[in-house]
This record gives sequence, structure tokens and C-alpha cells, in this order.
Amino acid sequence: MRHASLAVDPAVPVSEVDPRLYGSFVEHLGRCVYTGIYEPGHPRADATGFRQDVAGLVRELGVPLVRYPGGNFVSAYDWEDGIGPREQRPRRLDLAWRSIETNQVGVDDFLHWCRAVGSAPMMAVNLGTRGLDAARHLVEYCNHPAGTYWSDLRRANGSPQPHDVRLWCLGNEMDGPWQIGHKTAYEYARLAAETAKAMRRVDPGIELSACGSSHQRMPTFGEWEATVLEEAYDLVDYLSLHTYYEQFGDDRDSFLARAVDFGHFIDAAVATCDHVRAKNGHRKRINLAVDEWNVWYQSRFAGEENLDWAETPRLIEDTYSVTDAVVVGDLLITLLRHADRVKIGCLAQLVNVIAPIRSEPGGPAWRQATFHPFALTSRHGRGTVLRTDAVAPTHETAAQGEVPVLAAVALRDDSSGEVTLFAVNRDQRQALTLDLDLRACPGLVAGRHVAVHDSDPEAVNTAAQPDRVTPRPLDDVEVSGGRATVLLPPLSWNLLRLAGGH
Repeated sequence: MRHASLAVDPAVPVSEVDPRLYGSFVEHLGRCVYTGIYEPGHPRADATGFRQDVAGLVRELGVPLVRYPGGNFVSAYDWEDGIGPREQRPRRLDLAWRSIETNQVGVDDFLHWCRAVGSAPMMAVNLGTRGLDAARHLVEYCNHPAGTYWSDLRRANGSPQPHDVRLWCLGNEMDGPWQIGHKTAYEYARLAAETAKAMRRVDPGIELSACGSSHQRMPTFGEWEATVLEEAYDLVDYLSLHTYYEQFGDDRDSFLARAVDFGHFIDAAVATCDHVRAKNGHRKRINLAVDEWNVWYQSRFAGEENLDWAETPRLIEDTYSVTDAVVVGDLLITLLRHADRVKIGCLAQLVNVIAPIRSEPGGPAWRQATFHPFALTSRHGRGTVLRTDAVAPTHETAAQGEVPVLAAVALRDDSSGEVTLFAVNRDQRQALTLDLDLRACPGLVAGRHVAVHDSDPEAVNTAAQPDRVTPRPLDDVEVSGGRATVLLPPLSWNLLRLAGGH
């Protein structure tokens, strides 16, 4: 049996959690939109064609924010194609994913759906094939009340009230050579700055996120961020980061430790933001929007260039295991530990495409294994993040070197005094005894412990067995003398909720 210890102290706060940390992402890619959130004729579709079984799971997942419409898709997208009567909307070639885009779902449709599921939108503008004009017109269409061409067109299209979109992405992954309209850092920086200026002229109250690096292995990582912020620092609020992880071969230990790499990525991006701030004497602080992150088995994807043209193809529909769920839970812990600078997060994507929710055309929708740690973290990971420096054993991994077997973060609800702890045991073989020092939180008396774990690390949920992987209740936690002890199963994600007063 291995042992670890952790002290919880409300006197050492990190930050309040921005609920937008638990956002997700809907892109016109594969079956995320069509037969995912939208399927006219499905037995559970409403009068507008949106699937209510999927909508119910989205509400249960708890995503206060949904990014749209891309992703790579947005960089060649004409948003005007998706408004007005559906029968008049054009069919287009989507160059990003070699698909036929029917435009049956567009700006108004998505924004009405967003409100229905209780989420706010994060809209991306096309800075690949288009630019400033299309972006400012879209802001006017969405946010201006009335009396202008674009706002009156919105009203004529059935949305009399402004959509009031507050958060906007200035393009997507413009550092990537795969992107339609790929640009150098300086080319993008100038375009983003001027577009931001114009968008703010239309609506001064919006928030803007500029593209950072698609991942930290990009050859321009660091330099890209610095160049963009040199030009656009005072015009934007967030810097966007994207990252995906997968297991290679049989090296599960390295995969289980990828949150360590995620933390380094965030720290490096923060350092670059703060370098530009100090160098140029800026007063405000740029925070991060990690608006694409997940487990994605990219090595299994044939690549866009090898796809045949198709309408609503099945693309990158990864089926997630218990191991994947533990890694997703660990990545969420890393986001929470950086809640002072990471204010926005988007699990990519929401339905079917590397998603926590799966659906079948005309058939059921169900929760993947990764659904559970995300939903429980979104529900209970609110309040103030506390600094928690654990003492834990380590083990050696091929990709990450020596890493602790424990990852953990604690939060406190200031109104109730309740403490929530999320913890991962990265050890595949041994349970971990965790000793909690709770003396700085008087009044805590007991708690509940649930975990995502399984004797089979490759166990998955399917349409036939949708509940093969679910959170399992473990022993209740007793607090005595300000201390408690819990047992974390091997290869597990854990939630502990400790009730008490102030």
C-alpha cells in the first residue's frame, strides 16, 4: 500500500473558478451537428429539429459555454450561408474536413439551441478566407438591437431580440499549415488587431480571444504568442491554447501522466503573456482560453487529405475507456490548479466527434466514460480553488520522467464551508492511502467518496451497454480531529465532498 498526504487550507486561495472553465465545443465536423445535436425526424427531435435526448445529456454534462462553429471549419466558412429560410440555404464544400455542408444549422439556429440547453456561446470568426468585414457584420447581426441592415436582417429571420454574444474567437489555429488561410505570426497579429478594433466599434462590451499555438510542439510556440501580443495586447482579453493527448502503444503510465505536460504548457504560455506585459508596460493581465482540449487518438485518423467527399461522415468518433476518463479528470484538475489564469476551457467536442456524448441516427444517445468526471467536476468544482501541495510517492514514466502518482486539487464553497477534493491515482497496480489534514477547515465532519475506476482499464460504454462505466460510491469519509483518510483505487479518478461549516 502506498501513502500520500495533503493539507487543505482556506488561507491559501488560488482563485475563484470561472464557470466558463467547463465549456465545450460544437464544430461542423463529422456528426457533431448533424445527427448529433440536430436531426429532424428523430423520435426525440423537437419542432426545430434538435434532438431532446442529446439536449438533456448536454444539460446534465453542465457546459456553461459552447464554442462554435469551429475549429478548422470556420476558416473557410461564410456565416451568411446559414441564415434565412432553410430551403434557400446553399450546399457548400467544406474544405477543412472534405465534407458537404448543408447549412441547415447556422448562426440563429445554434444560438437558440444554446439558450435552450442553458449555455452561452463563444463565436469564432473566419480570419482564414475572410476577415474584418465579415467579422464586424456578424457582430452587428448578433448584437445590434435594430435599425441597421444586419440587425434588421436578423429580426426578419425570426430573432427580434439581439443574441447578445459576449465572447468571440479571432480565428482558429492560424499558426497551423493545415489551416485554410494559414498566416505567419505577424500577418495574423495585424489582422487580429484590426479585426478586434472593428468588432469593438460595433459592440464595445464584447470579450475577444486571440489565437495562440495549436499545441506546444509547434515550431513557433512562444514566438507566435509574443508576436501576436506585441500587436494586439490591449485589444484582446484572452490568448487561446489547444492541446490533445493520446496513449501510444502499451505505455499507459506515460499517458496517465500527460496532465504534467499540460501544466507545463499552461505555465509557458502564461510566462510569455507576462513577458510582453512587463516589456511594454501594459496594465491589464491577459488570461488564457484553453478552448480545445481532450483525449484524441489522432494516430488513428487518416488525415483530411485522405477523406472522400461526403455529407455527414463518421469522423474521429473515438470510444473512450476508463483510462481515458481518468486522464480527462486529471486534465480538469490541471485546469483548476491554474484557475487564476485559465478562465475559459472547451472540451472538444460535445457530441460524437471525440466527445463525451455519443448518438446514433434515429437511435439512442448515451454517455461515454469521459462524461462522468467532466459532469461531476462541472457540478461540484465551483467556489475557490485552494493551493494544495501534496506529499506523494513518485514513479518513472518514459515520456514524462519521474511524476507523482497523485494529482489533486481542493475547492471550498465560501457560503457553506463545504470542501470538495478531486484526486487521481495514476498508479495502475496499487491503491493509494491519502491522509487529509483538514484542521484549517473547522466544522467538517463527514463526506462522500465516489470514483471512476474498473478492474478492466479498457472498459467502455456503448449503445448496448451505456452504463458499463459509471461513478461508483465508495466508503463514506469520517473526519476526526481535523483529519481524514481515504483509499484511492488503482488507476482512478475520485471525488470527495466534505460537509461542514465555517
